[in-house]
Amino acid sequence: MKKLTRQIQVGNVRIGGGAPCSVQSMCNTDSRDVAATLGQIRALAEAGCEIVRCAVPDMAAAEALGAIKRESLIPVIADIHFDYRLALKVLEGGIDGLRLNPGNIGEKWKVAEVVKSAAERRVPIRIGVNAGSLEKELLEKYGHPTAEAMVESALGHVRILEELGYDQIKISLKASDVPKTVAAYRLLSERVDYPLHIGITEAGTLFSGTVKSAVGLGILLADGIGDTMRVSLTSDPVEEIKVGFEILKALGLRQHGVNFVSCPTCGRCQIDLIRVAEEVERRLAGIDKPITVAVMGCVVNGPGEAREADVGLAGGRGEGLLFRHGEVVRKVPESEMVEALLEEVDKIVKQF
Repeated sequence: MKKLTRQIQVGNVRIGGGAPCSVQSMCNTDSRDVAATLGQIRALAEAGCEIVRCAVPDMAAAEALGAIKRESLIPVIADIHFDYRLALKVLEGGIDGLRLNPGNIGEKWKVAEVVKSAAERRVPIRIGVNAGSLEKELLEKYGHPTAEAMVESALGHVRILEELGYDQIKISLKASDVPKTVAAYRLLSERVDYPLHIGITEAGTLFSGTVKSAVGLGILLADGIGDTMRVSLTSDPVEEIKVGFEILKALGLRQHGVNFVSCPTCGRCQIDLIRVAEEVERRLAGIDKPITVAVMGCVVNGPGEAREADVGLAGGRGEGLLFRHGEVVRKVPESEMVEALLEEVDKIVKQF
């Protein structure tokens, strides 16, 4: 069961309080390049991204973020480090959220200025603890970046905001190590009821990063932990959104696009199933309807899986049976499988 956290709002997206886990990403464009950044945000939004974060390394980027926010299709979070003036500038520009660790901003009056401006605009602040940048005193205390050290760091930042009367808070605890990340989130979840943003940071390239993220985020989500998430990949940010929704779909937590089922192939398969499945999946990518499509390769499990899907194909010797809503539609030769299956999908999509 999902842990019930207090609810905040980033733009028009509700986070925590029973809202579904939202899927986020971060632009890898130069935030000072408004056109390039907006182009990437459009691509992310088309893929289903619900919130996007942009780096703010200097005042030029902070000023540009106002223009980006005004044209963005989805809420924008500013990623701020060290300089409180950057936070004030993006808040003036109408930003939807801040990623900012108050302990890194300097004197308390600087943090108070940021909190005052954020409170006036009801802009949430995400405290983002990373195992690779823990405070020196915590590393000395624990010896290395442990889960306990990460939690202590997060609670220290939270305390600063709470002492200033601010509770529009979201927290993340990220490490590249999956067990450490899971342990940290479990510990923190027992200590606070603030919404949690989950992720495995520096997870790796598209392949290895997807595997690590699916394992780590899958464990946390199955535990009921996670109000927003980012799959961190060394790849096109659009891939992060695709993987994020697949993780949520696998756990039955969100439905975004087609649920695609295909068998792993074996010696019984008598059609070129890999080619057929990959072509079908590629051409289903643009469909955002909650339907299940199955492409199966043999007579053992094929008919059963195909019958349970909205549209299914069960392969035989150079041909296959086409199912729609559990009923056999027709038998089609291998050369016509892809087009025939997609025709049936199109009929169902038009019913929505």
